Amino acid sequence: MKIAIVVHGRFHAFDLARELLHRGHEVTLFTNYPKWAVEPFGVPGKHVRSFWIHGGLSRVSWWLRQMARCSYPEAALHILFGRWAAREIEKEQWDVVHCWSGISEEILVALAGRNTLKLLMRGSTHIRTQARILEEEEKRTRTALDHPSSWIIAREEREYALADRITVLSSFSYRTFIEEKVPSQKLCILPLGAQIERFRPTPEIIESRCRRILSGRPLQVLYVGALSFRKGMWDMASILREADRNRFQFRLVGPAAAETKKLLTELRGLGEFIPKQPQHELPNWYAGGDLFIFPTLEEGYPMVLSQASASALPVLTTPNGAGVDLVQEGETGWVLPIRSPGAFMERLIWCDKHRRELAEMARRIYGEYRPRDWSNVAADFERICRS
Repeated sequence: MKIAIVVHGRFHAFDLARELLHRGHEVTLFTNYPKWAVEPFGVPGKHVRSFWIHGGLSRVSWWLRQMARCSYPEAALHILFGRWAAREIEKEQWDVVHCWSGISEEILVALAGRNTLKLLMRGSTHIRTQARILEEEEKRTRTALDHPSSWIIAREEREYALADRITVLSSFSYRTFIEEKVPSQKLCILPLGAQIERFRPTPEIIESRCRRILSGRPLQVLYVGALSFRKGMWDMASILREADRNRFQFRLVGPAAAETKKLLTELRGLGEFIPKQPQHELPNWYAGGDLFIFPTLEEGYPMVLSQASASALPVLTTPNGAGVDLVQEGETGWVLPIRSPGAFMERLIWCDKHRRELAEMARRIYGEYRPRDWSNVAADFERICRS
């Protein structure tokens, strides 16, 4: 198939493009990353069309918003990228155009009437669900949060209507679209994966982890991802405050969102906070963990859960992402309600008191559990297109 993948950034588009190329498809990636920044992900520059000026403008605008409290020109930047991509797409005939929500209205309009399958990727929940959850969290934490504007909500809903199919990443995301009255026949689920060969630990790392668990030393509890209220950092703070530091040591790896910086200052000493790490260094951080914790409030498919599973870490997470799809309850981890730090703490205490069972779980995950890799994702994408 001749496939165009259109994304304003990276997300999982680069991994999907690489694997579809490996499967013999003619793939072109349209992005605002420069070609040299795409090639390390395994996508040759000849398969990339870059609107790198847009990428530069986006980064400068975001920096000004964070540092100088300037307003972010969301509408202008989304429309600018959408128009550029639409002009490029119109120059050729495509079997499939797979484009990300928020920047796709112009593309979908340009493709109207063409014999091209128009797949819209929504990487999170239905945008109205996302807005509602974040507004609730804003009230709960009494902190201003980034949440979808009325402009982007209206634009995405127009995109939902224009697309042939909407691709979502988890059963949780699928359910939010059904709840918002989107017909089921318009929806496809495409779970993501991990580069298992990068994240799969050696037997020595697994045995070291098990010895550490069984030694009675504090359990090493790992979090990887943005330190934001959307990903449950308000609840994570409660867990850090309650946990006995003689029994648990927390390491949080990722960039701090603006709304959590004051909170993180208050939490110094209760955990180790590591800034965002390059992708190729993450396996080393996973290797040092005994448990993986991710109390997210709203996600499409947190790839860190796939990475943690590939690293043979037992996972504690919520159903508001891909927890229900990825975690086998009591076998590879536990799925706990959102906004329930007490439930997470109870499970951590159980792990501390049942260390032999926890070590056996780590060994079982390593020996038996097979996370999805990107070749599985590409094969499922093919099936969606051909169906």
